[in-house]
Amino acid sequence: MHARLRPIALLIGRVGIGVVFLVHGWQKLATNGLSGTTAFFEQIGIPLPGLAAPAVTALELLGGAALILGVALPVAGTLLALDMLGAIAFVHGGNGFTVDKGGYEFVLALAAAALVIGFSGGGTLALDTLWTRRRR
Repeated sequence: MHARLRPIALLIGRVGIGVVFLVHGWQKLATNGLSGTTAFFEQIGIPLPGLAAPAVTALELLGGAALILGVALPVAGTLLALDMLGAIAFVHGGNGFTVDKGGYEFVLALAAAALVIGFSGGGTLALDTLWTRRRR
């Protein structure tokens, strides 16, 4: 029973965490705009905000989509985890742990989830798995 549910559990995890990243990237692009995101990054002291803002926006959009689809999972998971470590260092770390005070609790959970998903193999419903099967 456990083995039959594993692909579904991995799919739900990939989609859930991928959607969170995708929406955050979309917010940086469509809601705040790249100029607003760049200004925010500059305000909080992120180095090279003019490069960092579009890079983080693209990473969250493409990385979120990669998790959802199950494509390039080790790369996407690692880069998204590093993105969240940056968010802890520059935004949330000084606010303590709990999310209700702007702390790093949620961001740490996203970093850990991205790594777990990235190195999970994605399951039988991941595109990486389907492509690997086809090549055989």
